[in-house]
Amino acid sequence: MGARVRQIYRRIANVRHVRQITKAMYTIAATQVIQRKRALLAARPFADAAGSVLADLVATANREGLVHPLVHGAGRPGTALLIVNADRGLCGRYVLDLNRAAAEVAQAKDGVRILAGGDKAHRHFRRRRWPIVKSYVHVYDRPTVDVAQRIRDDLLALYGTEVGEAHVVYTYFRGELAQQVRVERLLPVDLPPGQPRDFLVEPDLATILDELAHLYLTGRILRILHEAKTSEHAVRRQAMKAATDNADELLEKLTLSYNKARQHRITTELADIMGGAEALREEG
Repeated sequence: MGARVRQIYRRIANVRHVRQITKAMYTIAATQVIQRKRALLAARPFADAAGSVLADLVATANREGLVHPLVHGAGRPGTALLIVNADRGLCGRYVLDLNRAAAEVAQAKDGVRILAGGDKAHRHFRRRRWPIVKSYVHVYDRPTVDVAQRIRDDLLALYGTEVGEAHVVYTYFRGELAQQVRVERLLPVDLPPGQPRDFLVEPDLATILDELAHLYLTGRILRILHEAKTSEHAVRRQAMKAATDNADELLEKLTLSYNKARQHRITTELADIMGGAEALREEG
């Protein structure tokens, strides 16, 4: 009986230690969600506004007979697939859902080149048949314009030479309790319908179109990185909250079992003492 009491006590100590870890990670994730959400809300308007201006500029260029490969296509087979996944685990089904969606896209395309974002994507796809041409491990913990430009340049280096289109798989942040895995086309850029306008541009329309297309692609990649990191921390916060709640429930059950075992042990010892005392009394 004494061994069982000690075993339950050790389990209680272990669960309390795990609960301290999950509680701390929940607090950190909650703080990260607030910070990443603030950055995301600042990045979304720029990407939307840049896309609207670029759509009007493309419509104007079409009227003038101008064609740009980032908008109208590169005219060759092959697909670049950017996967924006996590560097760390303990975030529920976030990693699994992204890798599964990316694998489905890769199977449906020909000549796929993987750009693996996050350690979880890199480790998963390095064992698959699709070649990894670029990896971004611990690169966008805090997304910046420099990181977005780096990814953009890597995509453009493949576009038109090895691939004719580029897609991205990431998690869209719908809310703190709702996230959605999305697959979107990055290249050629997917724009809403635009209206031709009489722009006054310098030095010329072709140069402005090229510069704005690069700027729009950078802004869109930056927004996607913010969406992914905000979603990741939101999912991790939910997972750590559930783990902490489960630890509390388990602690309650173990404490009850510990008290019952300890009470049974004490009762048994008292019975042994009383039995011994009664035996001595009878002998005397």
